Amino acid sequence: MSDRNMVGRREFLAGAATLAAGSTLVGRTPAQAVPVAEGTVKFPFPTGRRVRVLVTGDAGTGTRTQWAVADAMRAFHDREPISVALGLGDNIYEHGPDSAADVQFADKFEHPNAGLDFPWLMVLGNHDNSSVLAGDGGWLLRGNAEVEYHANSPRWWMPSRYYSVRIPEHNPVVEFFVLDVNPLAAYVPPMFSPYWAAHGQFMNEQAAWLDRSLAESTATWKIACTHHPYLNNGPHGDAGRYEGLSIEPINGVHVQRFFEDHVIGRCQFIVSGHDHSLQVLEPTVTSKGTRQIVSGAAAKTVGAEPRITASAGHAALFENYHELGFMVLELTEDAVDLRVHTVDVTTGAGTEAFRRRLA
Repeated sequence: MSDRNMVGRREFLAGAATLAAGSTLVGRTPAQAVPVAEGTVKFPFPTGRRVRVLVTGDAGTGTRTQWAVADAMRAFHDREPISVALGLGDNIYEHGPDSAADVQFADKFEHPNAGLDFPWLMVLGNHDNSSVLAGDGGWLLRGNAEVEYHANSPRWWMPSRYYSVRIPEHNPVVEFFVLDVNPLAAYVPPMFSPYWAAHGQFMNEQAAWLDRSLAESTATWKIACTHHPYLNNGPHGDAGRYEGLSIEPINGVHVQRFFEDHVIGRCQFIVSGHDHSLQVLEPTVTSKGTRQIVSGAAAKTVGAEPRITASAGHAALFENYHELGFMVLELTEDAVDLRVHTVDVTTGAGTEAFRRRLA
């Protein structure tokens, strides 16, 4: 968001509490999952008991920076084949797609990720649901175009707005719980659309599904995949203090409550994008042992944006706010290993900047 071209982010957000999202919208749930179209063959999920996961977010620009990171990911995949990817939202900058047939899916996802031929578990971000201004999250119906695109792409996996995937299917090593908290985090709150309200049908159904799914999961590792983070040392801040604001609900207070009521202490990890940075935060007593990881530097960095990092001061194993990059999680029944790779935008070369066994 440029200071030259539009109203400042904080000024807009401070006034957004008086706006509404507009007409009543409808969303999809796992029970309404989009089927795969005839003739489309999805890349298969792994069946082994070692799962190598590409963790990347905020990629969908179609610019040379996205391509540079994709080049580094391809080089990694050539050396060490990846099993599955997490695309942590803001998949189609700046406003999201206009329909499931939008050419942006090709320009900002398929073409840059050519050769990365495995399932991509996709998360909806605020830019994927834009209405008036880029990233305002105010047109939630727009996100359904990304759900519908699931029917036609071999790699794009988003059968509903929230869903889970077990790997392997039976006696799973890991279960990924892909969540949609955009109705709670929108900068243009859906005040006149009860379906999307903080305690409306969509969020109540998602919460009930998540509680039930987590209770029933037999996976060794449970990972919540979101766009908006719970804890965050970067400029977007923690849930409940997004953008440094105290104005409810655009400060993300409902996101904070959702995480605290349904996720922390139940999942070992929350992996998120939104902040254009690479962060591996330490679990805390407040987070009930759940570790927050932020990987949102697949095309943009905080250093390239006209704002200053406002650190919340959470203890971190690794933080980087000025370099592009991605992460790789390797999961077995006994351990979780994480590697962070930074990327040189001029060459597309990746460098391992951090490696640690997390569990």
